Amino acid sequence: MSRTPFRLALTGLAAGLSLAMSQPAARAAEGGVKPPALNWSFSGPLGKFDRAQLQRGFKVFKEVCSSCHGASLIAFRNLSEPGGPEFTPGQVAALAATYQIKDGPNDQGEMFERPGRPADRFPSPFPNEQAARAAQGGAYPPDFSVLAKARTYVRGFPAFVFDIFTQYQEQGPDYIHALMVGYKDPPAGFPALLPGQNYNEYMPGHLIAMPKPLSDGQVEYPKGPDGKAQVPETVDQYARDVAAFMVWMAEPHLEQRKRIALWFMPFLVILAFLLYFSKKKIWSRMPDGSPAH
Repeated sequence: MSRTPFRLALTGLAAGLSLAMSQPAARAAEGGVKPPALNWSFSGPLGKFDRAQLQRGFKVFKEVCSSCHGASLIAFRNLSEPGGPEFTPGQVAALAATYQIKDGPNDQGEMFERPGRPADRFPSPFPNEQAARAAQGGAYPPDFSVLAKARTYVRGFPAFVFDIFTQYQEQGPDYIHALMVGYKDPPAGFPALLPGQNYNEYMPGHLIAMPKPLSDGQVEYPKGPDGKAQVPETVDQYARDVAAFMVWMAEPHLEQRKRIALWFMPFLVILAFLLYFSKKKIWSRMPDGSPAH
């Protein structure tokens, strides 16, 4: 028997492991530090969103992030749908009415502005990309709608092997949280920052155009019966909450998808048993172990 296929398989496996083990080094060469893995309520096959966290995250987004970043794929009414922040329809209608939405043309062929409606999508803070770059010194603030899925980092070996079994998919929120808390003074020997540049520990290359967006006590959270905030009003908590809200924006049907998958798994198990016993019954009638033609 030829050993060529076996040797090719070993060669391919060795090459794959070598590439996987070299990825963290390649990432380090870019100057990015791997973000720490956090615990999220929505992680794993049974994970669900924390409604209170999503509502806090929306508050951070509205009061801080929305001045530069849009969410063009999210409608106001999505905030009241099951599986999300689940604001009441009345709260959503009141929120939408605080925005001015460009509409038209009217009977005179002119565009006009009107109060927002629940069916409207979140308006962008800038009319176009050129206006955004002009206002931000040349930098373009990305849209938040799917950013939690678009941002990631290299986990490397052997972490990515375990991720297959744990279904780890939280690179996006881990990276977003790390970026929000990663603003620091440049270390000794780091090149002098140019105007418009900021040092961030987790940004590849450590240079980021966005100034530090969060500070302790910046956003007031709902108070409990004792008059105190139910969670800390700190940069770390703000970053966690807005990252979770961004995950919901990127995947608003996450809970439904996981629920359907759990219902579907028993059918796959039953199908596997049926296929096994069908194969066993058909092949068992063949003396030489091969099926009849």
